[in-house]
Amino acid sequence: MIRVGLGYDVHPLVTGRRLVLGGVEIPGTVGLAGHSDADVLAHAIGDAVLGAAGLGDLGTHFPPEDERWRNVSSLELLRHIRRLVQEAGWRIAYVDATLVAEYPRIAPFRERMRERIAEALAITTTQVNLKATTNERLGFIGRGEGIAALAVATLESEHGAQSDAD
Repeated sequence: MIRVGLGYDVHPLVTGRRLVLGGVEIPGTVGLAGHSDADVLAHAIGDAVLGAAGLGDLGTHFPPEDERWRNVSSLELLRHIRRLVQEAGWRIAYVDATLVAEYPRIAPFRERMRERIAEALAITTTQVNLKATTNERLGFIGRGEGIAALAVATLESEHGAQSDAD
């Protein structure tokens, strides 16, 4: 059995925080606001993986009022999600993600992001695709006020799991 999950996340850019995308710190003067390290890319991927496994979403597993997740690396969240998914009998087959941002330029960091995400999910870099686009200067992303990410995850059953309908 194969399942597909969709993830989306967005965070505002603020001064005084470091910018982490795909587990890679990007040099600059602004970062993303959020409870953990606010890594929108890792969050969108985490939601996609959880969704494909039928395990809810990031807010269910890592609620903002839970202080143990404050300022934690989102790669640690992905490692935790990987364990939950494996315990539920699923294997991550592929992740495809898109960052939507006017800033920063992603190309210089893309391969390191793929490596960090793959390591956290215990898959190969060939199983992680990462794209980036701008918002053509439209809306809050286009004005440079935030960054969004979308992700799709494909999971395969480890044990011939049946759907809930079966």
